[in-house]
Amino acid sequence: MLYKREKYLRRIRPFYEADDLIKVITGVRRCGKSSLMKTIENELIDNGVNSDNIIYIDLDRRENRKIKTADQLENLIDVNIKNSDNCNYLFIDEVQNVTGFEEVLNGFRSEGGFSIFITGSNSYLLSGELVTKLTGRYLEFELFTLGFDEYLQMKQLYGKEIESNIAVEFNHYILEGGFPRTVLIDDMEAKQTYVSGVISEIFEKDIKRRVKIKDVTAFESVRNYIINNFGATTSIKSLTEALVKNGMKITRPTVTKYIQTLVDAKILYECSRFDMKSKKSLSGEKKYYLADLSFYFLQNTDNRINYGPVMENIVYLYARSMNYVISVGRIGKFECDFILRSKEGDYSYIQVAYTIMLSKETEDREYRPLEKIKDNYPKYVVTTDYTLQKRNGIQHINIIECMKEGKTF
Repeated sequence: MLYKREKYLRRIRPFYEADDLIKVITGVRRCGKSSLMKTIENELIDNGVNSDNIIYIDLDRRENRKIKTADQLENLIDVNIKNSDNCNYLFIDEVQNVTGFEEVLNGFRSEGGFSIFITGSNSYLLSGELVTKLTGRYLEFELFTLGFDEYLQMKQLYGKEIESNIAVEFNHYILEGGFPRTVLIDDMEAKQTYVSGVISEIFEKDIKRRVKIKDVTAFESVRNYIINNFGATTSIKSLTEALVKNGMKITRPTVTKYIQTLVDAKILYECSRFDMKSKKSLSGEKKYYLADLSFYFLQNTDNRINYGPVMENIVYLYARSMNYVISVGRIGKFECDFILRSKEGDYSYIQVAYTIMLSKETEDREYRPLEKIKDNYPKYVVTTDYTLQKRNGIQHINIIECMKEGKTF
């Protein structure tokens, strides 16, 4: 019984029959890419496609562990073709395990009659050869771990208890994270053990095989610093100086390389800063958000929640899952937490806080950056408050209810 992740499926459905475009599903390991492909396979069969016209290859399975070259992959596909009279639907899970897979995919795409779907767990999939040889011939669909809306729906599907107080359930979601498999695990310690296994798998399969990490201790120091300071403005120069001050021999290019490695492995997402007056991206300082909050709470077992960065991380991932392009905005001396751009080119601006009800000073701090923006695009203050303010046309919304109902900004 698969949970249907509708927000992603509705983007992919228009291309189910497209044999001229390769559908690439990316995302951090264990976020549900294989299940999404299985859901697509089921929908095709429900729509009348003969199962003989579906070829599903999971390169992580034991029987396929020796499939490492382009020729081996091509032969494996060929022996699984049962019917050439109609369009075949080719699904390949973790395709980056095969060296030179790009030529194979392009060959079947060029031949026609194959609607191709592939998954990959890191950014290397969409670099180098794939981009060079298939530019304009593939579409990327990025999958994220469960948003709060999906978390609730999946718990309901599998008969898991949901707290009557939705705010309490929201806190459970924060601590547990959004890996789909953890929804089926009841014990919190067991959930963390599972996430620990995911991190180990990412390091072994998506980092160690791709990048030469000479100093594992230094790499782990950089990783732990970024994870423990997610949502904070990060300067590579300052981080390097801090590590050197603590006795570590490390250079700025190495720190940059390690952070990029974490981004490529989709442990982190990089959010650039944008100056709204000069209309230019700001180099140097960036913010980094976690692919899943469980990465943080795995390292911090006291479970104390710093709601500032946690709320930002949740809003960031939710907005990305709704297909927005996101940056951090600067307006003079003020900073707007997020600038969102939709695929239609419309903008919206967001300030994020756990609550603005503590004081007038807190309320002013969140509203002031938005009040400095003079265009007519929507502006939101996003909190967990159920008593909502009205001020200068800025919308105050409850993020729990917004996510629960799957609303856009």
